[in-house]
Order: sequence, then structure tokens, then C-alpha cells
Amino acid sequence: MALFSTPPRSICILRLSAIGDVCHAIAVVQAIQRQWPTTEISWVVGKVEAQLVNALPNIKVISFDKKAGWHGIKQVWQQLKSQRFDALLDMQVALRASVLSLGIKAKYRVGFSKNRTKEGQWLFTNKHLPNTDSVHVLDNMADFARYIGVPFTTPEWNIPLTAEDNSVAEQYIHQPTLVISPAASKDERNWLPDRYAAIADYAATKGLAVILCGSPSEREQQLGQHIISLSNAPIINLIGETTLLQLTALLRAATVVLAPDSGPAHLATTQNTPVIGLYGHSNPARTGPYLSLPYTVSVYQQVAEQHYGKPLGELPWGARVKGSDIMPKISVAMVREKLDSVLLSPSVISNSQSK
Repeated sequence: MALFSTPPRSICILRLSAIGDVCHAIAVVQAIQRQWPTTEISWVVGKVEAQLVNALPNIKVISFDKKAGWHGIKQVWQQLKSQRFDALLDMQVALRASVLSLGIKAKYRVGFSKNRTKEGQWLFTNKHLPNTDSVHVLDNMADFARYIGVPFTTPEWNIPLTAEDNSVAEQYIHQPTLVISPAASKDERNWLPDRYAAIADYAATKGLAVILCGSPSEREQQLGQHIISLSNAPIINLIGETTLLQLTALLRAATVVLAPDSGPAHLATTQNTPVIGLYGHSNPARTGPYLSLPYTVSVYQQVAEQHYGKPLGELPWGARVKGSDIMPKISVAMVREKLDSVLLSPSVISNSQSK
């Protein structure tokens, strides 16, 4: 039986980070909004991710700066001290988020199922999703909607973009374009610069323009420059040159995106742009670009089975592997094959002609 038989007055969403997981949560939150348009929704979200959530209609955003530590937690509590929600949907299992949730008043405090929770989230919630066989993170988040009484089938996203947001895409994308977002959150999860360069060269022979995107961090800037130095293609380097919403617009205008497990891969998914995801350290069935799983290039199964000594089906849901020797197992030929598949897709051809 659903938690609510009629639309609740107010709901608080707690999902702080990261960008990819916030993208998953957006689909769930907007499903709730479509079903219950009168329900007031507040969202406690990380400072960087708030740039994205602030663009969404009819959501009160409470930004949390994790760098502020305890002071940042108290600032959130202060903003919410006069509110009591019908439900808190605690979509983040990190201990920091659980501590933060203590200052959020709600009748029902809904957490993940017992077979998906960790770091003691079970102790901070009074309602729990039923145990699930869902694999992908987005499907696990969708269980929150179903649990409270909102149907959820296929994810949909509506991220409004302004003329300023679209300006970068309009300036740089005038033909079918491959956007490469080369950096993951950790360097060992990046593919190799010479192989990115080889794919850029191959894309150019297919008539694609090539653009690099990413954050302004020094390590991403250096990676971009390294790729450019190894490529013969006329690559446009926009690493560090876009806001989060301008990047979203750029990814929407792209023909195809190439990225490891990272925020831009999931941002592109919200814009229905096909993504070639590069996976080795985590299971793409769990964290891959949701609408582009057939285009994923993955060596995860072979390295995980070798590391744990068990078949994939016997591994824990969140099993990861570590090592700088994993991503080199993805060859240029493997990625070229997926790029060819994307470019031959009727939907991609149609979308490219309309962009």
C-alpha cells in the first residue's frame, strides 16, 4: 500500500551530490510533480549541483556547502527550522547526509531498502523502501516515487535552458558533433589521452566536429591539452569555459557524447543525446547512462570477476574495482565500433539533421 492515498502538502528531497545522481533524482522529482502538482517540494542539494536544480520549476532549493562542514549543516537547519514536511525522501546514504537529515522535520523519513542502504542510514529513517532487485541507481531512486504513491515507468526530464545557456552551443555547434568529456572524478577512471585523440581523429573522418568539455580544474585542463597535442583533428577546447547549464545545452546540441562514468554522461542523458560510456571500475548496469546502455563500452565484468573470483551475478550490488590498469583494457577499436553504431542509428541521423 502506498504511503499517501492523497497528495501530501509538502515533501523534502535530500540528495546532495553528485551531478549524475542528481540527474537521476530529477527524473523522480519531476514524476512526483506531474502526479501531484499542488505538492510543495523543497530540495536540499550540494552547492555545485544547486546550479542545475535551481533551473527547475516549482522547487525550493536549499543549497548545502559541504566545504563549510558543521557550519554548513547548521545553515541548512536554520533555513528549515520553521518547516515540517509530510515526508522526507532521503535519497543519499552517506553519513554526512544522514547527519544533515537530523535537522529536517518530517512525519515520514523514507530511506533506501535494507539491501541498498549503508553507512547507517537505516537508523536515521522511520520508513524504508522494500528490498529490491533493481540494478540501476535511477531505478532504485524511482522506488521512492512508487513507495509514496506516484507511478514511475520511463524517466523524463525537463531542464529549462535560457538564451544565455544556449549561447555556447549556438556559437560552436553547426554540424554533427562529437563532444568528449574525458575526465572522471578520479584519474584512474579516465581513458588514455592518446586513445581519446585517436577517436577524435576517427570522428573527423566521419564528418564530425569534435569538442572537449569539462570543469576548470587544473587536472582536467591538462588532460584536454594532452589530448589536443596528440590529435590531428581540429578540436575545440571548451574545458572550463561553460557553466553547468551551458554545458547541458552543449550536450543537448551534440550528436553523440563520449565520456567515462561522470556527470556529463548523465547530463547528456537528460537531453536525450546518445552517450558512449567508458566503464571499468563500476558496473554500467548500475551507473551507466540510463538511455544509452547498449552503447556502453565496458570491461567491468572481466576485471570484477577476476578481482573477486566470482561470476558477476554473485557480486554485491555496489561492487567496484580499483586500479590504474583497468581503463587501458578498453581499446580504440571497441569505441570506434560503438561510435559507428550510434551514427548508423535512425534516431541519431534524424536528430542530427534537425540540430
